[in-house]
Order: sequence, then structure tokens, then C-alpha cells
Amino acid sequence: MARLTRGITRLLAASALFTALGAQADPILIKFSHITADSTPKGQGALMFKKLVEERLPGQVEVQVFANSSLYGDGKEMEALLMNEVQLLAPAPSKLEQYTKQLQLFDLMFLFDDMPAAQRFQQSDKGRAMLKSMEDKGITGLAYWLNGMRHFTANKPLREPADARGLKFRVQPSDLQAAQYTALRAVPRKMAFAEIYQGLQTGVVNAQDNPWSNIYSQKYHEVQKYITESGHGIGNYLLITNTRFWSGLPAEVRGELEAIIDEVTVEVNRQAEALNEKAKQGVIDSGKSEILVLTDEQRDKWRDAVQPAWK
Repeated sequence: MARLTRGITRLLAASALFTALGAQADPILIKFSHITADSTPKGQGALMFKKLVEERLPGQVEVQVFANSSLYGDGKEMEALLMNEVQLLAPAPSKLEQYTKQLQLFDLMFLFDDMPAAQRFQQSDKGRAMLKSMEDKGITGLAYWLNGMRHFTANKPLREPADARGLKFRVQPSDLQAAQYTALRAVPRKMAFAEIYQGLQTGVVNAQDNPWSNIYSQKYHEVQKYITESGHGIGNYLLITNTRFWSGLPAEVRGELEAIIDEVTVEVNRQAEALNEKAKQGVIDSGKSEILVLTDEQRDKWRDAVQPAWK
């Protein structure tokens, strides 16, 4: 009987060891889904994150990157994050309006003069606190990634606010963005990022705004005659995760991931300006769109025209 008991004990111990080794052999899977091309600041950041994680946490964490809405598009990615079907997203703040109103600040046109001004705010105590403003909804903000200043594109020159009247502008899913275009007497139409090119091509919309990197990589310049280098808004993303997933990671793994994210964020923000300049040159070289530059006086007129929607 004692021999049988010892045998069962050894069998159970071996089984437990096998189970533990099996668990250790399965790396933590992080699916990173985004809607832009690999060549954009966000796309480059996602690939850099994957590379560093797999170098520094080999066998512990596996990262899969899905670009260009190949896993989830605009309409499904937040639901997928909340269900932990994907673990990292980097949406524009406007897509998070239903989870917090604090991030609407980034939708205010002509608030930030340039990317350094936006970055100074993001790094302030207030900016950092805003990353945590959705945790009661199950979403944790990890970092801000800059994409570039947003510029108008249309099939007519946009120099004065009156030029926008009647244009069907694609907007992100933001009531505040829509209100500002309404103040310009344009017609705002909410549309997923993946649908913009076809929308412009078919005339469902005839104007939109995006940073140079998106204008070029998504080929909007091929279906828009004019680009107004307005720099009217900051194109940035929030790197976000499922709060329960993140807090459930082993502390040492989470700490290393946070250090990697900090490193990647510095590099993404450093490269953003260069990537946008390269994209702008690509548009120029194509010869397909005419680029217009606003004067200081014209910028002031645009700012005055949208400010009633800020209230």
C-alpha cells in the first residue's frame, strides 16, 4: 500500500512538473492591431515594439502585428480590445470619445501650433493623467505616439474658411470634430479610415484631413487636386491596452514591456517629422496635387471660424 501511495505521489509530482513546464513553454501572446500602413509612424512603432520585445523577452512574450485593418477595422477594434481578443491598439483620441471626454482636447483645430507644442502638453502632468482616464471602462493608456500635423485635402483650393462651405468632409467618429466642420458650413461625414480612399474616389466625400504620412501612404493625393498645408490639428495616437490583461501580467514582464514602450515612444516621436517630410516629398514628386500654404492671417481666420464649436 505504501509503495502504491509513493507511486501515485511520484506520478502526481511528475504531472505537476510537466504542466508547469508546459505553461512556461507557452509565451504570452500580444496581438497589436492598427489601421495604417507599416511605413507610417504608427506602423514603424508597432514593428519596433515587436522586435524589441522578442529580443528582450524571448520565449516569454510573442507579439503579432496586424497592419492596415487586416485584423480589425475602426468599427470593431475597441470591442475586440475590451474582450481581450487583441491586446494593443493605437487609435486616434477621437475614437475614444465614448470612454472619456478628456481626450477631446486633441480634436480642437488650431489649438497646437506644431508637434513640439503638442508633445510638451502630452508630457505634462495633465497629459499623463489623461492616459489613465479610461481605466474605469477597462482601458489603460500606455503612451502617446505622434503621427504629424493634419492638413486639409480637397478638389478645390482651401485658403479661407468660406472655401470649405458645402464640402463633404470625412471626419473621425468625433462629435466635436463634426461640430467644427459644421461651424465652417461644411458637411461632416463620419467614415472609417479604411473607407476614405474609396469615399474620395466615388464622391461620397470630397475632402478630408490627415498627416502627410497617411495622405501619401493611402494615396489620397491621387484623388484630391489640392492639399492645404494647414497644420490645423495634431495627428496623434494613444497606445492602449486591456486593463485586466495588463494588470494580470507578471510584474517583471510588465515592467520590461513598459520600458520598451517608453523607448519605442521616444523613437516614434523622433521619426514622425522625418517620415512626414519624406511622404510630403513623395506627393510633390508625384505631381498629382497642388500644395497650398496658409498665411498667418489665413490661419487666424480659420481658428476664429471653428472656435464657436469649442464651447
